[in-house]
Amino acid sequence: MNPTHIEIIATSLFVIAILHTFMTSIFEKLSHSGSRHAGLFHLLAEVEVVFGFWALVLVLCLSLLKGSKEAVHFVNEQNYGEALFVFAVMVVAASKPILSLANQCINFLSHWIFKITTIPKNTAIFFISLSFVPLLGSFITEPAAMTIAAILLKDRFYKTGLSLKLQYAIIGVLFVNVSIGGTLTNFAAPPVLMVAGAWEWTTPFMFTTFGDKATLAVMVNALLITVIFHKQLPKEFVEPQKEDMPLTVVVFHLVFLAGVVVFAHYPAVFLWIFLFFLGYTNAYSRYQNPLILREALLVAFFLAGLVVLGSLQKWWLQPVLQSMTPTIAFYGTVGLTALTDNAAITYLGSLVDGTSQEFRIALVAGAVTGGGLTVIANAPNPAGLSILRDHFTNRVVSPSYLLLAAIIPTIVAILAFRFI
Repeated sequence: MNPTHIEIIATSLFVIAILHTFMTSIFEKLSHSGSRHAGLFHLLAEVEVVFGFWALVLVLCLSLLKGSKEAVHFVNEQNYGEALFVFAVMVVAASKPILSLANQCINFLSHWIFKITTIPKNTAIFFISLSFVPLLGSFITEPAAMTIAAILLKDRFYKTGLSLKLQYAIIGVLFVNVSIGGTLTNFAAPPVLMVAGAWEWTTPFMFTTFGDKATLAVMVNALLITVIFHKQLPKEFVEPQKEDMPLTVVVFHLVFLAGVVVFAHYPAVFLWIFLFFLGYTNAYSRYQNPLILREALLVAFFLAGLVVLGSLQKWWLQPVLQSMTPTIAFYGTVGLTALTDNAAITYLGSLVDGTSQEFRIALVAGAVTGGGLTVIANAPNPAGLSILRDHFTNRVVSPSYLLLAAIIPTIVAILAFRFI
């Protein structure tokens, strides 16, 4: 390894950014101290801003060392397709007609579960929101599933005033289940997308290699949290207000969502579809709630910053991956994923020549298994965080508590992928 000065600076800033995510609560307290810099401290307390901020520092360093032209070229050559896609799919998936349809489907399932088992309806809805919705991510993509699940959980449970322990337990299970729940197909999970083409992994291959294990782990995780906390779930809660939603409006929204998903690899196309979506929602505003544009933009900013900083980590990450056996690759990537985006890890793994199929499967399995341990571990996590964070104390989700909350569901995923 012979890193350049810029690569060393980028890695140093990457480490600082990770540490910064664990210090957001400190900046939040400073923002209320009455200091004249309270606005800056509040900005630095936003988790979604962290990587974008330190990416800016990196670009300024690059400009000083190599000139502004080189810095502009570096920023311009990065691939921001994933960040743009998450922005678009978050806004569309969180639109009122899509959520209305999701609520109707969940109500239908919970009704039949109640009739067959006498399990309380709210308990059934809680289980479905943390199991079937994350698995739906294999078909509508993980960011869309994360957005829908987080909003359903927020509206039906977080707003009722849950204990802090249950709040973290939910977000830990949600992050892990969405990360592994997108592995039933070859197009929905970011870490799978990075290798599917290079390794010629088809949807049937994904379903037979990962699908049964992922489904089992998702169901077990959802069942465990439901059994452990069922007494803390609200006995009654306010059902979402039923409004007449024309079928044609729902169908149009589903078409927009499908269009964004199908053309996920073509930013110019899905953004074109997204602009039509914005025009449609404006034309039929009486069937809409305010779009989550601010939340989606913050998440996109987070992912773009991660792309800029992460693009210069190859010098140390690829040699680490090359030195791993399949077993070490699985457990190693579970840990590495907590420190960097799992899609970046699998992408670098795809660049390693001569790897066995066993190594490749272990690498991807480890990357998705560790996808719930931190906010930066999986691209959809910031989306869920931006939706649920308002219900945490001072809007701060502690990275340490999140890590602890995700450990048990992560262990369940490890057992499923390694021993079943």
